[in-house]
Amino acid sequence: MSNSSTAPPLIPHTVWLARGRHVGDDDAADVVRRQLQRLKDREVIDDHLEPDEDQDRDAGPTQDHEPVRDPRDRVFEARWRVEGTVTVRARLTLPHVPEPGTGSTSAAADSDEGQDWILVAEAERGWDLRWPSPATMFWPEDADAGWDHVTVPGLRFRQVNPLPSDEKELRRLFRSCAQDGWSVHVVVHEAMTPDALGRLPLARMLPAGLQDRVVEHRATPDQLRSVNWALLREFDFQVPRGGAVVLPTSPVADSYDVREFSVRSVFLDGSEPTELIDVLCRYAASERPLPEGAEAAVTAFREQWSLMTMDEELARERRLVAMYAEALEAMTKSRDLYRESADRANEALAALRESAGAAAPGAPPLSGGSPFQRTFGRLRDATKGLRPSVPAEEERSDPPPEGGRSAEER
Repeated sequence: MSNSSTAPPLIPHTVWLARGRHVGDDDAADVVRRQLQRLKDREVIDDHLEPDEDQDRDAGPTQDHEPVRDPRDRVFEARWRVEGTVTVRARLTLPHVPEPGTGSTSAAADSDEGQDWILVAEAERGWDLRWPSPATMFWPEDADAGWDHVTVPGLRFRQVNPLPSDEKELRRLFRSCAQDGWSVHVVVHEAMTPDALGRLPLARMLPAGLQDRVVEHRATPDQLRSVNWALLREFDFQVPRGGAVVLPTSPVADSYDVREFSVRSVFLDGSEPTELIDVLCRYAASERPLPEGAEAAVTAFREQWSLMTMDEELARERRLVAMYAEALEAMTKSRDLYRESADRANEALAALRESAGAAAPGAPPLSGGSPFQRTFGRLRDATKGLRPSVPAEEERSDPPPEGGRSAEER
């Protein structure tokens, strides 16, 4: 169980998240533009938009905690329908890559090449992993497109990623994978050297919503000992011989149980690994905390969305009018309360003046001075009689002031 008093927010069941890196000669933004227009022409998506920073600012009020995105980031929005009636909205962001020497600690800044991308999609109901992958709405499915690189260097989605033979490199790799909460990392051990079909990536048999999020790590038959040595030190568990295990990623879900997310046997003969697919689907659908940076991405997606239909524009304007009306009403109530408090204060001051005048009817009027000074003088004279008198015995028994003498001594 987590020791934190505040539980981290969970991934909403309607949201699909992915993060990766585009590596290639073509500009990433140009690749996305061409893909979106191609799918719109084929009526695969309903519409797409590339909002600029001014549109983001005009999209309505945002939460105070929301970070303002870098205006040099490139943002693309698209919407389509699944099952005929369920609308899916998606937003892909290409963060600006800082110049070398700016002190940035981002993964993009540490890479010599490539463009990081962040993709947030949300449906009108709970996400179904059988739906088309949002990644393939923005990126082409060509094997050499170059967008399917993982932010952990050297890894790719939809490919078999051989594990390194050096044990120290293994530990470093597993440690890096544990920090990548955007992806699903699975370690598969080959019980024996597979044939050509067995060497193909398992991603091709996964549901479409998992293919671009699962990272398959493959261990050869003779690597079992070194792989389990590294797994024990990093995660305190092992992969079964000829089986597979899903690695926990940061932040680790309280409900993660390695027994629930491991498979004792995976037959790498080209047949469908039904048990492993079930484990991966259950892990992807389980309640997991939002990975680092995802909360800000989801907030920006929801509050800065620009690609709206006419009905959505009208509903948005109505919400804005209602919000501004509530703010005006609150300001009016605050003004009325302030005015009422001021009136009561004036009444209390007038009553105090009257009571002060009645307490000292024979007091001679003060000559000279401002009206405020005369009022203060009357209040001071009126309250003199209210002060408790000090008995003469107590006056005589008071100790002399420090450094002085008493009356008897004088």
